[in-house]
Amino acid sequence: MAPAPGVVDRRHPARGRARWLLVVLGVLALLVVTSVMVGSRQVGWLDAVAALGGSLEGFDQAAVAKRTPRTLLAVAAGAALGVSGAVMQGVTRNPLADPGILGVNTGASLAVVVGIAFFGLTSAASTAWVAIGGAGATAVAVYAIGSLGRGGATPLKLALAGAATSAALASLVSAVVLGRNDIADGARSWQIGGVGGGSYAALAQVGPFLAVGLVLCLLSARGLNSLALGDDLAAGLGERVALTRGLAALGAVTLCGATTAVTGPIAFVGLVVPHACRLLVGVDHRWLLPFSAVVGAGLLTAADVLGRVVARPAELAVGIVTAFVGAPVFIWVVRRQKVSAL
Repeated sequence: MAPAPGVVDRRHPARGRARWLLVVLGVLALLVVTSVMVGSRQVGWLDAVAALGGSLEGFDQAAVAKRTPRTLLAVAAGAALGVSGAVMQGVTRNPLADPGILGVNTGASLAVVVGIAFFGLTSAASTAWVAIGGAGATAVAVYAIGSLGRGGATPLKLALAGAATSAALASLVSAVVLGRNDIADGARSWQIGGVGGGSYAALAQVGPFLAVGLVLCLLSARGLNSLALGDDLAAGLGERVALTRGLAALGAVTLCGATTAVTGPIAFVGLVVPHACRLLVGVDHRWLLPFSAVVGAGLLTAADVLGRVVARPAELAVGIVTAFVGAPVFIWVVRRQKVSAL
């Protein structure tokens, strides 16, 4: 008898996961083509495919020239946020961990706003360095605060510490922006989170950061499986717990910080995507992380397309769409699957 939909075939788990991977890759490809097609001016699907292949003939070049880097940024940012969320949940053993809930996005945002306001940062590479530093400092602070008291860094304490830290840092962002009218409009629109300003230059500058972060996360996949058993048992199995947790956290912070530098803070992608992927492939991080990358890329691309469709001829920023879509989906996943721990 065939396995139920959404469940990995336990008799042939690798075959079932590979089948699901082909499915999600196919859906992502369709979403990428749709993203190039849809906008204030429609582009035929053959022309969209040709544009993605590098051809510049036979279609509305102005529309495609803007949509293609925007689509590639949505794919890269969605993949980064999906993997970052999955790793954060694995490192903290907290099913509610997410760059937004733990305040990492807000820390990166504050660092970028301060850099722009007081140090004149303009390039994507410089803002990426600053954002990664802000994200890393915030992650360390939240983990330290959440570790205080009896029981250490429990999921509830980490979530509360992240929420409090995020609120405090958001107030500081507002304080900096209100005092600088010259950057206020741009900073406010950037804080919503979006991929409309995507360009090949920005992708080229943040691409190395995303690549390094992704490699660190993927190399930590086997160690994250051990950490899921508990620190003591992982150490008994020969896992270097502190090193594994540190490398995985560094990869997640790098992905989150670099993405925030070019898109602004985008919520819920890192929260919803890992839970959805666990329903498809289980909890093995060697499969979970690649799936989170593909599904995260698809989710953010779909959110960007939806934002262009529902508000045509204007558009909704992708950060608004992910908030509307991600919150109810996450609530449904938690209630339906009764996810209480990893």
